[in-house]
Amino acid sequence: MISLGIVGTNWITEQFVKATDETKTFSLTHVYSRTEIKAKSFIEDLNKKNVNVSTDLNSFFKENFNTVYIASPNSLHFSQAKLAIENGKNVIVEKPSTSTIEEFTILDKLAHEKGVYIFEAARHIHEPIFKKIQIVVDKHRDNLSGATLSYMKYSSRYDAYLEGKNPNVFTTKFSGGALYDLGVYTIYDAVVLFGRPGKVSYEAEILDSGIDGSGTLTLKYPKFDVNIIVGKTKNSYMSSEIYFGRDTLLLDNAGDINHLDWADDNKNITDVPTSKSENPMDSEAKEFARIMNENDTVSYDKLLKYARIVNRVLEQARTSAGLVFEADEEN
Repeated sequence: MISLGIVGTNWITEQFVKATDETKTFSLTHVYSRTEIKAKSFIEDLNKKNVNVSTDLNSFFKENFNTVYIASPNSLHFSQAKLAIENGKNVIVEKPSTSTIEEFTILDKLAHEKGVYIFEAARHIHEPIFKKIQIVVDKHRDNLSGATLSYMKYSSRYDAYLEGKNPNVFTTKFSGGALYDLGVYTIYDAVVLFGRPGKVSYEAEILDSGIDGSGTLTLKYPKFDVNIIVGKTKNSYMSSEIYFGRDTLLLDNAGDINHLDWADDNKNITDVPTSKSENPMDSEAKEFARIMNENDTVSYDKLLKYARIVNRVLEQARTSAGLVFEADEEN
């Protein structure tokens, strides 16, 4: 198995480590946290032994492990990934991998120069259910006529924001907001299924903190539009849809996809058989490890291309809405 270090001790790093255990792809050997107590508690909760703990990031990346998984606040991804690459580590970084396309370009170039991998962890595009969507879209591509994708979920941190606190996900300092969280899933859907859009526009509901609580995004393609609805300040239970003229593919959710239906012109709705892993990060763990073990540059280049387009679309959308991050001023 590939030796793994992680940055962060939150629920998503725990889920990723469990996925690597289930798939026998990576072996946790090093943990970085700002406090030793949190790191040790994290390791104990996972029932891990012989795991090294670091509270200094520079010394952490000099340790002897192969790959790092980074799941810190968005604005920290760039500096942490850059330091990891400079120390010869392969990088798996949570989406979005950077706050700006300039940051992404720097990491892309540096990883190539150092001969290491950098993966953006958009886990849902690796799941079997998403692969089934790709098959359906490819089969009916001649009739493809657009899509409506929705991912709105009331944030567990929004109440704290309303109480006057300053959660990371609702600040420009940490590159927060609906677009750079839930919106990344929907943009990945569009880019992987339909390619790079020609024009991008985003109408955002901007909170007092300067980030978007929700918004509507339009991606224009030569023959159709993709309309996207994202939000972290309200819940939506609306299905997402991909249109093929008279027929429609229904997704229960554009980000956390669990069920597919096909609706025809006569309003007949039939289930599209597929499968779903209990841990949604299993598939990406297996794919990242496979690419590294087999040195599959074709698959890697495809994922890198998707990430490059998604990060550019994110910045174009944010710019069109007048959203400014502190990271913009640093580049």
